[in-house]
Amino acid sequence: MDDDSPNDVSLHIEFRCEDDSWQAVPDAETLIGQALRLAWSGGTDGAGDTGGAPRAEVCVLLAGDTTLQALNREWRGKDRPTNVLSFPGPDMPVPSEDGTLVCHLGDLAMSYQTLAREADKEDKPLAHHLQHLAVHGMLHLQGHDHETEEEAEEMEALERTLLARLGIPDPYAA
Repeated sequence: MDDDSPNDVSLHIEFRCEDDSWQAVPDAETLIGQALRLAWSGGTDGAGDTGGAPRAEVCVLLAGDTTLQALNREWRGKDRPTNVLSFPGPDMPVPSEDGTLVCHLGDLAMSYQTLAREADKEDKPLAHHLQHLAVHGMLHLQGHDHETEEEAEEMEALERTLLARLGIPDPYAA
């Protein structure tokens, strides 16, 4: 799946689905793709920055709780499933198989079961929650974080702005 951002850098999104539960969201790749492209080129600091490479890529693993729990345990030391994990790529472009430079923004892993549980608990459409967490993950790949209150407020404000452009209500509203 390729598309051009406003800075004419092609963004390629590679999907791998390893959990059949994702069949419940037949347009998951389209929804995630829209959210990732918006977050990537949406005017945030670092958005669309590929270090001069003409192409950027992100890989998305559509998985379930078992896989996300294992990844969360291995990489974050938290032995529980989570909704999305972000694994930022290198800070510099690398040659692709055809020799052109590509900026690998990183990898995202998403759990259908956790996303569905959270959407149900929060009484919001699964599609909205899915796009919210895709935006959230892409912002992490761009260097945003929420470890401090100030970082969390900044990241949540970016998420609200981007999600509004997708027609999604504020996910943090009480």
